[in-house]
Amino acid sequence: MTLQKEFFKGFWRENPTFRLVLGMCPTLAVTTSATNGIGMGLATTFVLVCSNLFVSLLRHFIPSKVRIPAFIVIIASFVTIVDLIMAGYFYSLHKALGLYIPLITVNCIILGRAEAFASKNSFLPSIADGLGMGLGFTLSLTVLGTVRELIGRGMIFGMPVFGPHYPALLVFVLPPGAYLALGLLIAIMNRITLREDT
Repeated sequence: MTLQKEFFKGFWRENPTFRLVLGMCPTLAVTTSATNGIGMGLATTFVLVCSNLFVSLLRHFIPSKVRIPAFIVIIASFVTIVDLIMAGYFYSLHKALGLYIPLITVNCIILGRAEAFASKNSFLPSIADGLGMGLGFTLSLTVLGTVRELIGRGMIFGMPVFGPHYPALLVFVLPPGAYLALGLLIAIMNRITLREDT
């Protein structure tokens, strides 16, 4: 597979959210706004790219019996970096995302890519895979956050879209709204895919 294919597969064919249905905990919890979606997505992308790089470079040195704990230590190191940077420079976003930043450590997208891809490939394809999957995840969270914020509050990125008389459907910014919006977006994506296949 070429680097281009490795990069672009995360956007549609193997999208972590809408295709593989991975990382549902942060997907459903933090996407009350588009800003939160971008913040969580970019934090996850950074960890995914860096951990894929290090796992691919160290794959011949990590004994197979301890590979999962070793991967978690590598991932946790980069999550700590992201957590400290966000706390120092993006405090309001850090506060909004809260506990879900440290939970990136056990995000099944990151551990899954380390085990299924980075541990079996060289560093360039691993970086392309991590970047593509991370940006696909970011795009998914941003779209989901935008839909929830638009329907639930009549805003996008905190800016009013429909005016003060919009009858906001607040259920979309509550936990049930996350399931409704996610189901709607997965259905739309499946419909598009069916049309492409026929």
